[in-house]
Amino acid sequence: MAAPGRGGIRGPSRPSRGGILALLMLLFFSACSSTATAAAASPGEMHNNNWAVLVCTSRFWFNYRHMANTLSLYRTVKRLGIPDERIILMLADDMACNPRNNYPAQVFNNENHQLNLYGDNVEVDYRGYEVTVENFLRVLTGRHESAVPRSKRLLSDEGSHILLYMTGHGGDEFLKFQDSEELQSHDLADAVKQMKEKHRFKELLIMVDTCQAATLFSQLQSPGVLAIGSSMKGENSYSHHLDSDIGVSVVDRFTFYTLAFFEKLNMYSNASLSSLFNSYNPSLLMSTAYYRMDLYERSLNEVPVTNFFGSVMKTVHTESAYSGFLAAHDVETILSTGDIPLGHDISERRSNIEEMKEEQLRSHGWTDVLLEQLDGKNADTIVMYGLGTMGILLAISTWLSM
Repeated sequence: MAAPGRGGIRGPSRPSRGGILALLMLLFFSACSSTATAAAASPGEMHNNNWAVLVCTSRFWFNYRHMANTLSLYRTVKRLGIPDERIILMLADDMACNPRNNYPAQVFNNENHQLNLYGDNVEVDYRGYEVTVENFLRVLTGRHESAVPRSKRLLSDEGSHILLYMTGHGGDEFLKFQDSEELQSHDLADAVKQMKEKHRFKELLIMVDTCQAATLFSQLQSPGVLAIGSSMKGENSYSHHLDSDIGVSVVDRFTFYTLAFFEKLNMYSNASLSSLFNSYNPSLLMSTAYYRMDLYERSLNEVPVTNFFGSVMKTVHTESAYSGFLAAHDVETILSTGDIPLGHDISERRSNIEEMKEEQLRSHGWTDVLLEQLDGKNADTIVMYGLGTMGILLAISTWLSM
């Protein structure tokens, strides 16, 4: 039988070593990424990607309490760890400097006047006539005009927990915006559906303090949504008490008892959503708090309130301040002042600069920082990395020995 020539039949081609190595590396990084994703989604880290949208839909002096409601929730979520860059605050902002206000530049939610809600650190994102139904829906869906800055956008993602709080005057399946327009229940449901389809949240808690608040949730259909309202259909939502010095009511009952619950907690509290919902007493509210939980998969006993009302930011503690930029600054200073002897040529100068950079980096304890970061990693993740690396090395050595 003649041996095959150039045009003969060839056996199956042997895969190249480069292709095998590329395949092994792809499998390794896929395993690592899936492991890291699972570690990031562990229950202990579920409230470090939280956002809050706080909306006061009223204006005019007699609606003082609605602004106080919103500022009170704003103070609470900030105290529990959500930073300002993850809070969208929408309010008419016409109370602090109102001519009728006997306490200029101050807003209170209690007649004892011990806490000024309108302090130095209030960042209002949408003020006055910017608080419209259109802008509200744009915030939720992310459909902004190009000129809108990042500070006025809800930059959440598919892993985010979002608190949406609204207060004002409502009715059967609507919420008034500044006595000029209305947000309908189907508008809210459509916006939430868009958010879900665009992967803008993992879980969403909607809290509404208005008359007939429960009717605003009737059209919701998106999974992962939990809703709570201050009153049922046909019921009013009442104010808590009147401040005789200010001349109007300063807080609503539902928000007042919500604040009373959170004042006992900090950002590391394990209090559950079930404990929050059970804290509302109909005789104190003078209405019936309503909860819609059919779209929410998890048991409320297992969900901490900090999953929506708080945030714990992951930090790395070091013994001294980070000084990596100081090394580069010192080198630039030397270059600008010309402290290197003039007799050295350019190559010697570069060599000296590189040596100085390395010495600076060694002196700033980079090894210690790396070890501290490794200490904070999940042990299972590190083991998976090690096993994956050993598997790749074993496969490479076996292939090379063939």
